[in-house]
Amino acid sequence: MISLPAAVLAAVVLVGINETGYRRSTEALEEIERAQQTRVELSRLLQQMLDAETGQRGFLLTGDERYLQPYSGATAGLNQTIDRLRNSYLKTPEEIGKLAELSRNISRKLAEMDLSVRLRKQGNDEAWRFILLTDVGREHMDSIRAQVTQLVESRSQAVDAGQRQVVQALQLARLGIAAVALIGLLAFYMYLRQTRALEIAGRQQQEELKRERDRLGDQVRERTASLAELATHLQQVREDERAYLARELHDELGSLLTAAKLDVARIKSKIGPDNVELQARLQHLTETLNSGIALKRNIIEDLRPSSLSNLGLVAALEILARETGDRNNLSIHCRLEKPPLDDSAQLTVYRMVQEALTNISKYAHAHEVQVRVGVHPTYVLVEIQDDGAGFEKERIDPSTHGLQGMRHRVETAGGRLTITTAPGAGTRVTATLPHSA
Repeated sequence: MISLPAAVLAAVVLVGINETGYRRSTEALEEIERAQQTRVELSRLLQQMLDAETGQRGFLLTGDERYLQPYSGATAGLNQTIDRLRNSYLKTPEEIGKLAELSRNISRKLAEMDLSVRLRKQGNDEAWRFILLTDVGREHMDSIRAQVTQLVESRSQAVDAGQRQVVQALQLARLGIAAVALIGLLAFYMYLRQTRALEIAGRQQQEELKRERDRLGDQVRERTASLAELATHLQQVREDERAYLARELHDELGSLLTAAKLDVARIKSKIGPDNVELQARLQHLTETLNSGIALKRNIIEDLRPSSLSNLGLVAALEILARETGDRNNLSIHCRLEKPPLDDSAQLTVYRMVQEALTNISKYAHAHEVQVRVGVHPTYVLVEIQDDGAGFEKERIDPSTHGLQGMRHRVETAGGRLTITTAPGAGTRVTATLPHSA
């Protein structure tokens, strides 16, 4: 008989303790939530002020009105944020007073920023620069930060008070240990269940991420291959255009210059030796035509070296080295073997050596250059080495495409390009190309 009333009393006490703890905890959590929301609104208020100041300074410094968009958006949202703080979160007279003071400082800061913006728009540079360089705006912002910090600390104290109230409620709830133990077991069961679900979801997510990475990798490889194919096509088109232009210059311009030279010779033969002035002019005209013919030949050789087609790679490289050395006062030594390469690969080697010698002439400040072509059982080794200034490969300007174009040519031919250099140690450019079938 006693056990039942005791059990009922214990149950009533337990329910009462739990209900009291629940109400106190609920009130404390609501207060904590309000305090947290207040801190969020205060942080938003400070962020809006910073956005407004950033947009204003960006517009003042650049004159770009795009900076006024964040400025206008931030100033438009400030009043709404202040109204939310006043109506929903800050209730005590002390906090309302601090908020009113904060609102006045914000109004002053906004007025100062609006004045500088209007002066900037009107073109009054001295006035807005004077405002920008004074300490008024900084003092306003310091005051705003200090007042926001005070309000945040006040709300933090409310959070601490709510947390203490929750702790007290939990201490009261310790009397209901049996119920807590039951709830704990249930929570543990739910935790295990949720953990299992999270593990399954994590594995699924990892598999999905792997599939996505594989798909993106395939896309990157496909696009890289497409770009490489396009670059190779453009390179071939360029060489074809060069060859076409060289043929046209050789055929059309060459015939015109030759015909002009023959006409001058005929005219010269019909003029007597007594007409010295006219003979001198015709001689000057002949020399000019000879210079034009030589210039035409140099242009054609640069566009499409005839020596490569007629004499082979070794002779073409020797001619290129000799002309480059004479033109740039360089001592170029060649050790060349006839490589088993097809016409396309030979053109690749020629263009590579040509580009390397051009770079040496422009940038290396070298005195001696070694050009070597060696034939090995399965590959051809091409090497250009100078004793110039060298460079740091990491500091190559990405907008220069000489080395990239050289590398692409060699890789398109199935080879590999290596550049070894250091400041003050010269440069060695090495390419290995497989034998052509």
